[in-house]
Amino acid sequence: MTYRTGTTKRGGSKPRFFGDIIAELKKVVWLSRPEVAYLTVIVLIVAAVAGLVLGLLDYGFTDLVNRFFLGR
Repeated sequence: MTYRTGTTKRGGSKPRFFGDIIAELKKVVWLSRPEVAYLTVIVLIVAAVAGLVLGLLDYGFTDLVNRFFLGR
């Protein structure tokens, strides 16, 4: 019994490939404009809060290291 492994190159595979991409994109459930705006605002808020927390931690650890090692 012979098993085929892998794919074989066939002529005209590029148009089929792009056609498959278009077909898959048509199946996607796209978000509405208000949903996109809402989620974008949430991402920006979370990024700002995370940046603030990490900045404060960095400042605190820098101050701690400076006091401990440099005696400032």
